[in-house]
Amino acid sequence: MRAHYLQHVPFEGLASIEPWLRAAGYEITTTRFYESVQLPDPADLDLLVVMGGPMSVNDEHEFPWLVAEKEFVRDAVQAGGRVLGVCLGAQLIASALGGRVYRNPVKEIGWFPVQGVAPDDGEYFCFPLRTEVFHWHGETFDLPPGAVRLARSDGCENQAFQLGRSVIGLQFHLETTPESARQIVSHCRAELSPREYVQSEATILAAGPEKYRTVNELMGEVLSYLHGADR
Repeated sequence: MRAHYLQHVPFEGLASIEPWLRAAGYEITTTRFYESVQLPDPADLDLLVVMGGPMSVNDEHEFPWLVAEKEFVRDAVQAGGRVLGVCLGAQLIASALGGRVYRNPVKEIGWFPVQGVAPDDGEYFCFPLRTEVFHWHGETFDLPPGAVRLARSDGCENQAFQLGRSVIGLQFHLETTPESARQIVSHCRAELSPREYVQSEATILAAGPEKYRTVNELMGEVLSYLHGADR
């Protein structure tokens, strides 16, 4: 099995996703857009993971590779592949499939709860009724055509969505580890101006092991769900 991930900046990698993939027997390959725009044939992939980044999906003038990336993501989804998008990755899926991506009324940065809202009928991945997760975003998206909302928060209505059985987009970061949290804080601390849904650097980094364990286990459940989806 082959999992390919799309990485946009050096400090937002797979984090807890990598050990899960290795334990499940995946070969892992990557496209790092800050180094190269070499993309594989979507038909050769068993799972595509689209990671986060500080840029907007609308920044095609500054980052021309976004055009090729959105086309690649669209091809992967339309080919029936298993696709997971995280933060910018979820926005890229939405944009590639016709959804609008735009500034959210508030930034969400730090540890805040989301509420699962998917129908509990066995057709969709179900998030807990309330769970605290790690956020770092200032934009949001409209659901792409045919998608179902899986989660929301007080600060952002579309926190997660599912398209068919094999595509899931997450506005938040379930892959976060203590090291990945330190990395994003180190590179993006300029965004940490105090607001209702923006925590301080100290508060973010004071999260205990239970918070990381909870989000990483939930990411494992998402990956297991996609792993079991028919291609």
